[in-house]
Order: sequence, then C-alpha cells, then structure tokens
Amino acid sequence: MKFDEFAFANRQLAGMLKSGIPLESGLRQLCATMQQGALRTELAQLEADLAKGIPLKEALAARRLPELYGRMLEVGVRGHDLPGVLTLLADYYERANSLWVRLTGLMVYPVLVLALALAVSVGLRLLFGSVVRMLTVTDNSFIGFMPPPAHDALLVLPSVLIAAMLSVALAGLAWTPLRRFFRWRLPGFKEASLAMLASAMHLMLKQGGNLNEALSLARQLEQESPVGPELDQWQSRLASGHGTFQTMAGTGKTIPPLFVWLVANSGEDPAAGFRQAAELYFNRAAHKIDLLLYTALPVSILVLGFVILAQMIPFMGVITATMNALGSVE
Repeated sequence: MKFDEFAFANRQLAGMLKSGIPLESGLRQLCATMQQGALRTELAQLEADLAKGIPLKEALAARRLPELYGRMLEVGVRGHDLPGVLTLLADYYERANSLWVRLTGLMVYPVLVLALALAVSVGLRLLFGSVVRMLTVTDNSFIGFMPPPAHDALLVLPSVLIAAMLSVALAGLAWTPLRRFFRWRLPGFKEASLAMLASAMHLMLKQGGNLNEALSLARQLEQESPVGPELDQWQSRLASGHGTFQTMAGTGKTIPPLFVWLVANSGEDPAAGFRQAAELYFNRAAHKIDLLLYTALPVSILVLGFVILAQMIPFMGVITATMNALGSVE
C-alpha cells in the first residue's frame, strides 16, 4: 500500500479519536471518504470485525496490514493512548514515504536510461544493416565493400551488454529476495533501512515497551534480511544479562558502530538514542540518494554517448570504404 495514503489515513483517524469518536465509527467514517483500493478494503474489514465483537488483536491478525502497525495499535490500546500512537505512526509512514519516493526514483531512473540506451543501440544496428545492404549491392555489375565480421560484432556487443545490465536491473526491481539483499548493502538504501529500523524501535520504546519487546518486533520485520542475525544476537545477549547497550550490540557487519554508539550514548533512555539514530540516518539517506540522482544524469549522457560512438565507428568505416571502392571503379 502507498505510505503517503496510509499516513494520511492514520492522521485523520487520530483526529477522530481525539474528538471522542469510537474506533469502529472512526474507521467507518474514514472508509467512506477513501477511494477504492487495498487500504480501504483492509480498514473496512477491520471495522466490520470490530463491530462483530472480535478483539482488536484477532481482527488485526486477519488483516493484511504492516506488522508494525498492528503491534503499535495493540500498544496504544493497552496504554489508553491510541490517538497518540496513530499520530506517531502517521509521522513514521510519512518519513517512510519520503525515503521510498527517493529510492523509487533511484531504482527507476537507471532502468529508463538502460532501456533508452538499448533502443538507441538496436536502432543503430538496424540502420547499419540497411545502409550496408544498400551500398554493397549497387547494381548487378558492382558489389561494393563488404564489412568484416569484426565490425558486425562491434555493433552487436553494446546491445548485448546493455540488455544484460537491463535484465539485472529489472530482476532487482521484481525479485523480492534480491531487493532485500541490496537494501542493506547499496549506498542510500542501507542508510534508509537503518533509519526505518531505528524509527520502529523508537516507536515501541516511546509507548512504554521494553527493549526486549522492541527487538522481537524488529526481528519479525527483518527476519529474512542480512540484519536479522545481528538482531538475534542482540536479543540473546540481552537475555544473558549484558548490562549496557554497547556490550549487548557488540560489533556487527551490517549495523555500523555509529548506530550503536548513538543509542548507547543516550544512557538510560534508549528511545531517545534510537530517535537520534533515525534522524541522522534519514538525513544521510536523503543526501546520498539525492547525490546519486544528480550523478546519474551526466553518467547516463556519457553512457548514451559511448553507445552511439562505439556503433558509429564501424558504420562510418563501411561508408568510407564503400566510397573508396566506388572511386576506384570510376
């Protein structure tokens, strides 16, 4: 579902609850103002289940809503502060949407550039073939210069390389395990992942949850990602009685030492440390993604220029050789 739509819906629902409207009525009124879509369907089903008397925890378990969302609603109900939790969730998903828009641009832009480069490359190859056929057989009595096989290979090679890179890029967009793998390794993507991890931990701790509960939620959210094993180690060390966050976190390969230091430096208030880490890595992610986007434009121009130049060299060679052959015939 769209993060911006989800954030807006939660902010509206929080306002209704603050004015004294019950959760079921608030969900009903909210769905009445929403357009058709997956989010409206899930919220409408949630309202229907609650109206039947189904407990919130069971109703949320049956819905296709984010795991963090369901857990935070339960926390809000237990703490009698559901409007406050919904407001925090709206802030969380607004930040997630801001990062996701940037990351989507960073993922889609190279695909568009590669697709354009492939189209130019194939177009030049077809143009080369038609010109060669036109020049090499001028009439029944003259056969001009025939290009060597190396020229044809030089024309085909850029198209093959670009097609291979485009296939890898499309696989990265479509295949979830590959996206999850790169999410914690590529610049910009890793910082965004760290920001969202810290934000989720901050949400749980700020609403009265303990560190063990927050780590359990983080493990569920990241169970199939490279950071999952490190979170497992954190929770194991916490259970074994490590006194400070610094010793509990130790040294990992995915979560950087700065992240650990920021949380550990908060002392007895880890929620504040996770909030500081979330803000730092959110700003870092935004800066790196913007920098990569600005870099992509000149790089894409160079790539397109190289493709055109690489394929124009044999093209011009054939034209020059054919003109020389015509001159020798005269």
